[in-house]
Amino acid sequence: MVIPSDIETAWQRIERYVRVTPTLKLQPGAFGLAENIWLKLELLQVTGSFKPRGAFNRILSNAVPPSGVIAASGGNHGLATAYAARTLGIPAEIFVPTISSPVKQQRLREQGATLHVIGENYTGALAACMQRQGESGALNVHAYDQPETIAGQGTTGREFELQVPGLDTILVAVGGGGFIAGIAAWYRNRVKVIAVEPDTSQCLAAAFAAGQAIDVPVSGVAADSLGATRIGPLAWEICQQYVAQAITVSNDAITRAQLSLWQELRLIAEPGGATALAALLSGAYVPQSNERVGVLVCGANADLARFI
Repeated sequence: MVIPSDIETAWQRIERYVRVTPTLKLQPGAFGLAENIWLKLELLQVTGSFKPRGAFNRILSNAVPPSGVIAASGGNHGLATAYAARTLGIPAEIFVPTISSPVKQQRLREQGATLHVIGENYTGALAACMQRQGESGALNVHAYDQPETIAGQGTTGREFELQVPGLDTILVAVGGGGFIAGIAAWYRNRVKVIAVEPDTSQCLAAAFAAGQAIDVPVSGVAADSLGATRIGPLAWEICQQYVAQAITVSNDAITRAQLSLWQELRLIAEPGGATALAALLSGAYVPQSNERVGVLVCGANADLARFI
């Protein structure tokens, strides 16, 4: 189980490599919402998502063999791992599925990683990655199911609390669960942490409903970043204790949240990055009067042609 001291240690390890991302308090009426809404702009993190926090912590916590590091990803985690590897001067091999966006694939090549596009979804890419890892002996940097990754992602929660103390609720988009597990492990029920998932890719909501982790189908506009077929075992252990609930939103709600971020704030978010905000804009989550709500806007690797 990841605990706050692990997250503190992770921060000390990674702080020179990542950005302290800003927060933005929305003006009353912005997006048609009430007051007391803060956005944590993690989409401004290096590589355009929160993922470098976990990637750096995993790599810096372990001895890296000459073959370097290896990872499977929908795109953002691969970018983070490739960036961390390039920064630290080690080789990286990245596996992404065919649903990974061309934008992310191009950025991966620009980072200098050896890129393999294989499998219909993340699960397929992961299987190919693990087969190759067995051959090469490279350090596996899992997208969400390693303690070091979860602790690294948890530094986002640590940072948010320092910036905006006294939040009542935090909305977090969920793919495989590493991000929300890290944030929940930091707050440990001092704040109500709520998962937000696409209704076409809802591994945590399904696990809560079933009382155990189960496989789910994956599709939709955010499948490349939130498309895990099953919640990670380590994340599930944490989420059962420290995540208040999981709610789902439609693909249309996610797309509207993307466009709203652009129209209101001139922020370009990918679908997964806008998913937590979609819960507020669609009414899937309605805050109580005077409830102080934090929203993680966590990914920026979108196709610019959609916005210009």
